[in-house]
Amino acid sequence: MTRVIAATDPDAIHLAADALRSGAVIAIPTETVYGLAVLPLPEPLERLLAAKRRAEDKGIQLLVDSIEQVRGLALLTPSAKLLTDAFWPGGLTLILDRLADVDLPLLLGGGRPTLGVRLPDHPVPRRLAALLGPLAASSANLSGQPPATDAERVVAGLGDDLALVLDDGEVRGGVPSTVVDCTAGPPPPRVLREGAIAASAIFRVVGQD
Repeated sequence: MTRVIAATDPDAIHLAADALRSGAVIAIPTETVYGLAVLPLPEPLERLLAAKRRAEDKGIQLLVDSIEQVRGLALLTPSAKLLTDAFWPGGLTLILDRLADVDLPLLLGGGRPTLGVRLPDHPVPRRLAALLGPLAASSANLSGQPPATDAERVVAGLGDDLALVLDDGEVRGGVPSTVVDCTAGPPPPRVLREGAIAASAIFRVVGQD
């Protein structure tokens, strides 16, 4: 049976970190939607994909605690820096070229040499990423289904596959992050998915019509 504890419990971060270190899939709140989280290692990533019934070519984002964590993993282009200055922490996921010496599974980029990274505006993923390093994460729902906005929906949809759920009540946003391709070179930044941040706001920041 999946354990559900309050995100405000004094032991919550410790228990979540222990579960992640063991290779388990857990569910955590963010300011947008609840997410499934694992350490970015091959076996936990496979478990996350299996739990979501998600295709391997879709990719899985990394939640970070700081822009410094991103700089150690990926190429932060000028457009990406403009967007992080404007919208981080918050509901923006950037697709970036990974650095050549980064030893992370290609599964994170759906088989491509890229990484999706987000600095969330929520203490739970930030504290875990500060403690353990960037977390691989994806919305806590079966692929094709609406994202979960509270712990009850997480358990109802995915409970059998989860070791732990941190319950922080209803999320503030309820809309997944906006995803922007900021890989180097042409074409200019592209909005791959409009979500918590309007595409028009993205284009305004990077100087596109």
